[in-house]
Amino acid sequence: MSSPDAGHPPSTVADTDRRTMVLESAMATFARFGYRKTSMEEVARAAHISRPGLYFLFSSKETLFRAAVTQALDRDITAVEQVLADGSRPLSERLVEAFDHWAGRYIGPLTRDVATVIEDNPDILGEIVETMPRRFEELITDAIAVESGPEGALPVAQTMISASIGLKHQVASREFYLERLAVAIGLLVR
Repeated sequence: MSSPDAGHPPSTVADTDRRTMVLESAMATFARFGYRKTSMEEVARAAHISRPGLYFLFSSKETLFRAAVTQALDRDITAVEQVLADGSRPLSERLVEAFDHWAGRYIGPLTRDVATVIEDNPDILGEIVETMPRRFEELITDAIAVESGPEGALPVAQTMISASIGLKHQVASREFYLERLAVAIGLLVR
């Protein structure tokens, strides 16, 4: 996943663990302060590393943000894949949990900040802003198709995604998002 501008690739398991921890700290810091107000110094402090150590891993705040978002989305997509693959649970239950992994955990300030960052700097996150949502749509569509056949699965998945996006901007809490989403999914999947 490392590109030439993504900083230095990890060379050992310890480096990978450290990088993962730094990216998690960065994501938490960006969520708390927003992209613009977050400094590399604040991220370094949160990650318990020196500022030069952070710059060794990531050449800029933009590169750090891109890597943190990529790691979070990769983790979210993996969780969605696992939830949807569990055929022992009802589809509607799996769909609600999949949407929770994909969107529910981002209700609040981070969602608004990520949207602002993308609007103000369309190239900051690169192709991930298209590929990950497309992958999520494919996973939802495939899960619906397995249960109810391929015909009509895509429009149902797209309607669920639209409902999720609308709810994210209307609700103040993850719990309310999940309650309302469960209603929408219940109406769309029988």
